[in-house]
Amino acid sequence: AIGLAAFALSGSAAAAQQVPVGTGSVVETVARLKAGQYVWAPEIAPSGPLLLVINLKSQRAVLFRNGIPIGASTVSTGRPGYSTPTGVFTILQKHVEHYSSKYDNAPMPYMQRLTWGGIALHAGHLPGYPASHGCIRLPLGFAKLLYGVTRLSMTVVIARVEATPMIAPTPGLLIAGKPAAPAIGPVEWHPERSPDGPVSIVVSAVDRRALVLRNGVVIGSAPVTVDGPVTGTWAYTLRSIDAEGQHWLRLSLDSKEAGSHVPREEWQRFDAPEVFRRAVAQIVEPGTTVVVTADSLQSGATGSPATVLEDQPPN
Repeated sequence: AIGLAAFALSGSAAAAQQVPVGTGSVVETVARLKAGQYVWAPEIAPSGPLLLVINLKSQRAVLFRNGIPIGASTVSTGRPGYSTPTGVFTILQKHVEHYSSKYDNAPMPYMQRLTWGGIALHAGHLPGYPASHGCIRLPLGFAKLLYGVTRLSMTVVIARVEATPMIAPTPGLLIAGKPAAPAIGPVEWHPERSPDGPVSIVVSAVDRRALVLRNGVVIGSAPVTVDGPVTGTWAYTLRSIDAEGQHWLRLSLDSKEAGSHVPREEWQRFDAPEVFRRAVAQIVEPGTTVVVTADSLQSGATGSPATVLEDQPPN
């Protein structure tokens, strides 16, 4: 478990309580939070890519930087009939002062949009249970702090299970030098559509295809050969690159796979054209996210409530 000795507990009241938490694990520390409370200690990891993980079951959010938890908060997600979708999202839009266009102009301070259908992070009332229309409500203090460190296209994971980052091998799809995969469709590569910004790669085992997004815009796609079945959904985030190579973190978004480790051999079952692997390898950087899912990337193809990407607003 990752220690949180430097964390201080803050309430939602105007006068923040600075109460030492101790050296408990992530799960223990977050579990002790009461409705409206949060912890914030960015000094634990001053730099690196950010990843926000929201657990619908425990009604908690944990913010990781460079794979280390630097903040955690209680949340209030969608109530029955207005469920919050699970999956991997990116921050599409940010407004300090925002009002809902769907629900009577309700205030949504420090809004960070996750879908163009109305799901967002924002400050709001936290009664201790799911009570929103689908959004993720945060304590005002935490919402403001979070807003100050995030950027557009940052990765946000919403899951129904505890999702603790684990060290993972480099995704094989990003390693050049393997035999070329049999073509199952065209390879497309248009980096000029979005010259810079965070990179996300989504691989669908059922579609046998990979999509590459940069700054929320699809810039490439290619066929993927998968040897054998794939279960669940995995999310990988590139933590850092140094002389020893790439260092990745893995999150499981499927309860059957929760806590398990995907060995390096697992990636040998995936293959993509050499030209595609080489192109992708040139643009990955710390913060790059790779999502591998058993679901289809085609809208409405599976009926699954999980979302694996949402990029541009509808026309």
